[in-house]
Amino acid sequence: IVSFPVSGVKTTVFLPPIVGFAVSLFASMGGVSGAFLLLPFQITFLHFFSPSVSATNFVYNIVAIPSGVYRYIREGRMVWPLAGIIIAGTLPGVALGYYLRVWYLPNPKAFRLFVGCVLLVIGARLLCEVLLWLLRGKDAIIAADPKERTSTFGVRPAAILPLGTLVKAVSYSSRLVEYEFCGERFSFGIPRMLALTFIVGIIGGAYGIGGGSIIAPLCVSLFGLPVYTVAGAALLGTFLTSIAGVFFYSALPATAGISTIPDWPLGILFGLGGLLGMYCGARLQRFVPQRTIKTMLALMMLFLAVSYIAKSL
Repeated sequence: IVSFPVSGVKTTVFLPPIVGFAVSLFASMGGVSGAFLLLPFQITFLHFFSPSVSATNFVYNIVAIPSGVYRYIREGRMVWPLAGIIIAGTLPGVALGYYLRVWYLPNPKAFRLFVGCVLLVIGARLLCEVLLWLLRGKDAIIAADPKERTSTFGVRPAAILPLGTLVKAVSYSSRLVEYEFCGERFSFGIPRMLALTFIVGIIGGAYGIGGGSIIAPLCVSLFGLPVYTVAGAALLGTFLTSIAGVFFYSALPATAGISTIPDWPLGILFGLGGLLGMYCGARLQRFVPQRTIKTMLALMMLFLAVSYIAKSL
């Protein structure tokens, strides 16, 4: 049993890496670091409630994410303009999120309610999209997304996304980014994406997630971008905003009597497990249908949201 002085957590040294691996393996397939699941674990099982838990989540992101980003870059599925816009929008939002967390959400009950509401909105949005697909039926799903033919209906069940499927022909102007993937063209408006990522940065800065778990589902549902191309950009944006988040929580002034500095040893242990899990998740993502990834993320988010909101009311 090891005692971590900043958080006050007492646990075995093996538990954080194991949890970090499990969380990141599942979450990285959807372009999410897993920090949105790690924070509820720390609150519920480790009883770590102070604003330092948000900062510790950022430490986990910094250690865990590079392996996943490397894998997406290696497989040619990084949309660099999207990553740049995510970073530009979320960085200023993270600073505001820090003050929201410290000044308005230091109480565990209020923070649980905040976390529950965030997860409820994201999870409900994803689940509605999955249910809509089911209501449209098999033929409509194939027509809308030909890649689903290989994953859902067994023509080639072993690999939903062939190795070597790259992001191609990226072009952008001051208002629009376009790229080609799997023979289809995808695009998104830059001003709209910047506004969205700024708001997400505020929420992510308060939560301690960097924003990837919010940005990735919204890029898929609002902009119609394939999760296979969103994942790498969302993870890269989360990595850099997490560095900023650790700086804000460590260097900016907080209210008297409230600890905001991260628990570095605990965060690093979580991150070491996440480092391996993130790489494996990014490697396995192309074998998993988009609908399966979205359904798993949605159900997990909704379960946690209902649980946290119920405990707060």
